[in-house]
Amino acid sequence: MKILHAVQFYFPATGGMQEAVRQISENLARLGHDVTVVTSKDTKRKKGMVNGVKIEEFDITGNAVVGIKGEIERFRKYLTDSRFDIVTNFAATQWATDIMLPILSRVKAKKVFVPTGFSMLYTPSYSQYFREMKSWMKEYDMNVFLSENYRDINFARENGIKKIRIIPNGASREEFGEKVKIDIKKKLGIPKNHLLILHVGSHTGAKGHSEGIRIFDKADINNATFLIIGNKTTKGCYRSCKLRELAFAIKPKNRRKEKRLKIMEFDRAHTIAAYQAADLFLFPSNIECSPLVLFECMASRTPFLTADTGNAREIIDWSHSGVLLPTIIDTLGYSHVDEKESAGILEKMVNNKPQLQKMAGNGFIAWKNKFTWEKIAIKYENLYKELLCKKN
Repeated sequence: MKILHAVQFYFPATGGMQEAVRQISENLARLGHDVTVVTSKDTKRKKGMVNGVKIEEFDITGNAVVGIKGEIERFRKYLTDSRFDIVTNFAATQWATDIMLPILSRVKAKKVFVPTGFSMLYTPSYSQYFREMKSWMKEYDMNVFLSENYRDINFARENGIKKIRIIPNGASREEFGEKVKIDIKKKLGIPKNHLLILHVGSHTGAKGHSEGIRIFDKADINNATFLIIGNKTTKGCYRSCKLRELAFAIKPKNRRKEKRLKIMEFDRAHTIAAYQAADLFLFPSNIECSPLVLFECMASRTPFLTADTGNAREIIDWSHSGVLLPTIIDTLGYSHVDEKESAGILEKMVNNKPQLQKMAGNGFIAWKNKFTWEKIAIKYENLYKELLCKKN
């Protein structure tokens, strides 16, 4: 099959969306398919093909609501003139999808839409966009959702969208299948006897970094390190998190209890080593769709505490490897954990080693059986083949 995946950002850019599309694309290429990704230009990208996936760059920014700038006509012509069997749009409210929506009927391939959560669904300025989305989704040959119960799939059902398929996220067997030979505690000067609590997420300001730090600070635990790994973003919380790291270190209470906070930027190998060394994952994120980090927890045998965000509740049901923190969801769909109660849950969890071990084993088995990217890619392959077998 000749497949086109359209996504706003792609490798070497990092983030959950980028990783998911990379894994699906590369695994489909390994299965023998001709896969191209269209995405934004990236000065760090040196090659037009990475791990068997062709990359076609466009100098475009924005979305249909805030405005789109750049090579719009070139991209439209590319979509209508190219001969692909399948074209898949990943995520709404970004140019690689929004430019295609008004010209869906002119794109000759079978068309698939993966909404990835509709993060702006409750934002007033996007109301007209989502009124039109009701019609656009009916023009796709299939709409793929990452969970059974979240705002995007519920929107589809409420608006009479019949072409629905559920394909979850996953984590890579290639990355997590073997122990990484990096001693993360030694590298960071963390005592061997320290409990290692981990958070992984870019410093967007909405991944729960501040909440996680306050929860860790409130929790009555000793000999523990909270390690936050995340990339800097243009307008994010990295600077404030680094200041919190300094303030945390000089608090007499934390010095007495041997509690440490570390804010780090790491490459993928060191991040995986941190997953594999961690005793627990703390994730009070404000907004998600289907968080990849929870699947990576499963793959690394790391039990997790998470806000009720995205389909975290469903991932807990699938894996039996996590606990939901008490959460309030505001009118814009953002999640906010109760930090005091969450600190109490963290205390109980770290003092219940048998429960942590059981959850770690549960998650790993669930991941190995159902949620490797290799298995997820086959689900996409089967869907694409099924669509091509159907008559127009």
